[in-house]
Amino acid sequence: MEIPTFVYPLIVVIVDTIVRISLFFYVPRRRKPTAAMAWLLAIFILPGLLGLALYFFIGHTRPSKLRRRRLATVNKAILESQYVTDLSIQYPERIQPFITLNRGLSKFPAVNGNTNTLHIDYLDTIVTITNDVKKAKHYIYIESYILAMDKVTEPLFVAMEAASKRGVEVYVLFDAYGSHKYKGYRQMKRRLTAANIKWVAMLPFSLVPKKYSRPDLRNHRKLIAIDNTVAYIGSLNLIEPRYGRKDDIIYEEMVTRMQGPIVTHTAAIIASDWYSEAGEAITNFIDLESPEPIAGEKGGQLMQILPSGPAYKNENNLKLFIELIYSAKRRVVITNPYLVPTEPLLMALVTAAQRGVNVVIINSKAIDQAVVGHAQRSYYGELLDAGVHIHLHNKPTLLHSKHMTIDDDIAVIGSSNMDVRSFELNYECSIVIYDPRIVARLTDVQGHNLAESHQLTKETWKHRSIWLTLLDNIARLTSALQ
Repeated sequence: MEIPTFVYPLIVVIVDTIVRISLFFYVPRRRKPTAAMAWLLAIFILPGLLGLALYFFIGHTRPSKLRRRRLATVNKAILESQYVTDLSIQYPERIQPFITLNRGLSKFPAVNGNTNTLHIDYLDTIVTITNDVKKAKHYIYIESYILAMDKVTEPLFVAMEAASKRGVEVYVLFDAYGSHKYKGYRQMKRRLTAANIKWVAMLPFSLVPKKYSRPDLRNHRKLIAIDNTVAYIGSLNLIEPRYGRKDDIIYEEMVTRMQGPIVTHTAAIIASDWYSEAGEAITNFIDLESPEPIAGEKGGQLMQILPSGPAYKNENNLKLFIELIYSAKRRVVITNPYLVPTEPLLMALVTAAQRGVNVVIINSKAIDQAVVGHAQRSYYGELLDAGVHIHLHNKPTLLHSKHMTIDDDIAVIGSSNMDVRSFELNYECSIVIYDPRIVARLTDVQGHNLAESHQLTKETWKHRSIWLTLLDNIARLTSALQ
């Protein structure tokens, strides 16, 4: 029996309708309404199956089942390890909620008896790291979004090679996408292998179902741990300060060098990333004697490390930031190059300013990522209207540091930007320091940054061109496609 020709278009329409209706059940599941709406619009508006293909390619923020399973294994090990402290310990009422929240999110407790120094000189920071690598006797763990060979990092590579030669176990992790675009990437990998340095390129693209995850999920952490004696965390990538750019932008970073029990917590996170990528458990930091708490005037700093990323069920960093901002009574100062707030974060900032908290955002006038730069500028008007003070660091420096102070007693330093990418797509890591002394030092750094910035006013912002406003708004819409 011959099928009438009109039946074929009818079948297409029916199938298309069923697919579209089913998407209303599937796309919004465990997704913010704004993101779900943006994806549905993209699927329905884009021609043919392009929108649907795009969704199935980059519409899922979760990493592969293999990585999620390995993270669960690591978290279980943390709960059964030396990191478990007496949960009945009562910290001051002011900070107890944050310690409890972070412990629930990441399993890591707060630990006392630490000390740290802040490093804001880009070149000097790499020299300091290199000197610590030269002193290593047992292990070196290095994790960086970008690792590149150039004149600035060459001494560090030489130091790692020398350490490996004298029997130190050296483990190096770098993001597959973040590092591969820089000159000498293949030579760098061969050089590490030749020096018997173990290395892994994190989150490489793969179509294998077991290992597949959204291709733009990235490991953005910048962490170093050496011999249970010293650790680093901050915004610094291991590359020369211009990142090989052809324009005049130069990056300014901040890193904190830490000593005390917090070092083994830092090492544990790097080891967990190694296990997630390589399936190999590294235990150098467990086999060594745990670092003793540092006493005296220089010690006694209470710290808590907070890893975050798509493998976690919660947006760890976002929840911490929001809770801290809502707790502020006098002052919040945020230094961050990419601030594209989600609705909850925007509400927290606006509410804090409206209830009389002095909310200060230090951003950069220079833009190195056009879409993100314009997206964050689309929020300036709302923030200024609420009474938030926005300061733009002068060109050509791009203030790439990522830190925050709450009143005079809590500081956060790490790799996390304040945008959807860092909240949902990037693996990040932050250190929370509950200590007025560190806040005082960080306030000095903020003062230095403010002196090299100019304050944005509502009047100035209202008179910007229609063309720039249009670009900002378009960029803002794209930020929802997560």
